[in-house]
Amino acid sequence: MIEAIRHLIAHLRWADHKVLAALRSLPAPPGRALELYLHILGTEHVWLTRIRGEPHRLAVWPSLTLDEAGPVAADLHRELEALVWGLEESALDVEIAYVNSAGQAFRTPLGEILLHICLHGVNHRGQISQLLRQAGKDPVTTDYIEFVRGVPAATRVPEGRA
Repeated sequence: MIEAIRHLIAHLRWADHKVLAALRSLPAPPGRALELYLHILGTEHVWLTRIRGEPHRLAVWPSLTLDEAGPVAADLHRELEALVWGLEESALDVEIAYVNSAGQAFRTPLGEILLHICLHGVNHRGQISQLLRQAGKDPVTTDYIEFVRGVPAATRVPEGRA
């Protein structure tokens, strides 16, 4: 399982980078798209600090500029990769104690937290793509299969093919 999580963290970095690049390419990205991207980063940060037992420096919905987001994302992704590459398989079963943003205490296995970190942003990246399309811009594709193959997934089936 640790190898799969390492691969998913690599996908997370790649996907977050693609979204950041897409937002940077626009003269004025949709405000909600930027909010969602920053939320992805804020959530990744909060979970990482919970794992470490440290106080978080970013909010779950942080207020950052696009220029500030780049270095935050780079640092965060380096830290996540260092964490997962330093783990043994057995560490995934260790329960992490934390208090959520509603003040509730939980204990969750590290492996489940890492999977959540990887999966949380998938939904929001899809929302960002939809917002870009609604604004008349090209959506950013962050499909896992594109990451694995290194080429974009087909978006339409040509006429006469199924």
